[in-house]
Amino acid sequence: MRKNDVGYGLFKCVALGAALLTGLWGVGCDRGTEAQPAPEVPEVAFVTIEPQRVELTTELPGRTSAYRIAEIRPQVNGILQKRLFREGSDVKAGQLLYQLDPAPFQVAHDSARASLVKAQANLPSIKLKSERYKELLVDKAVSQQECDDAAAALEQARAEIEYWKAAVEAARINLGYTRVTAPIAGRIGRSSVTDGALLTAYQPMALATIQQLDPIYVDVTQSSTELLRLRRNLETGRLSTDAETRKKVSLLLEDGIPYPLEGTLQFRDVTVDPTTGSYTLRIVVPNPENLLLPGMFMRAVVEEGVAEKAILAPQQGVGRTPKGEPIALVVDAAGTVQQRMLTLDRAIGDQWLVSSGLSAGERVIVEGILNVRPGAAVKAVPFDRPKDGARAADTKPRPAASN
Repeated sequence: MRKNDVGYGLFKCVALGAALLTGLWGVGCDRGTEAQPAPEVPEVAFVTIEPQRVELTTELPGRTSAYRIAEIRPQVNGILQKRLFREGSDVKAGQLLYQLDPAPFQVAHDSARASLVKAQANLPSIKLKSERYKELLVDKAVSQQECDDAAAALEQARAEIEYWKAAVEAARINLGYTRVTAPIAGRIGRSSVTDGALLTAYQPMALATIQQLDPIYVDVTQSSTELLRLRRNLETGRLSTDAETRKKVSLLLEDGIPYPLEGTLQFRDVTVDPTTGSYTLRIVVPNPENLLLPGMFMRAVVEEGVAEKAILAPQQGVGRTPKGEPIALVVDAAGTVQQRMLTLDRAIGDQWLVSSGLSAGERVIVEGILNVRPGAAVKAVPFDRPKDGARAADTKPRPAASN
């Protein structure tokens, strides 16, 4: 091959490479100068705040206690002859429970009666003697001293009669104490003694205990802070209340099932426990079936009042700051996200009762919160609440997948 042909071929290769590089550079420049697409405006779902009428209640823990309690104790010393009741049964007031040996008390009673009869038998002769001495004193047949002695003997005889009357009554009472009866009606517990036991008057250990269970008390505790808050809300008009309605109390058993009968608030204690900062509310509850027993745990749903224009915010639309302060994001009229600091009162179902921070008509974001921040423009659409049927279907347990 000639040198000219080789040079010409090399020149063609260099020219072709330069042309390719120029074309690629032009393509790259064209792509870099193309306009970038505008970012999409995030879409959020909101709920419009509307004032609602809400009945405010509070659940208070407590325990049941008997309406009346009577501890049975002997009032005289003696040997127990027989127990006359079935443990755990219902007894009536005045029913005989225990019988002590009455023999020594019967003897004491008979002896006192005999002494009374003896004193009464001596009285007529002493009285006649005193009257005769008064007549003889007029004729100077007896001295004044003898007349005074006869009068004193008469008064002594009369006093002795009164003494033995009291002794007879005391013996009768002690004889009656050998029959230990029920002071109240109710359910009696187990007996602490058996037949033949030696009993002592007013002994520390009770023979048995009777408790009246219908009605029954439910004693619940409430914080004194809550009491002050409630009174302040009533004074400022944030809550309205009916005195008769507030006396009605609903109850929940310890397994969470509502108690079928309604209780009545009897009184609020006048003293705050300094160790707990709470006070006691006593509720009287009907208990005809004896379902409630003393010492059971219960929860009382006490009505505080009615908030005529309460502000409720969905819980899913309320977040927290790093310090734990509640916040909510709202969409203003210009479609811009704004942040609100909230003050929450309590949870009512799946909503928060808001004391301050939101007002009627504001749109609270409940979906798409993670994609926006305060000051950002958003596309706001109303939140489509799931129907009850769909919500119930979502909460049904799903069967486990087969292997």
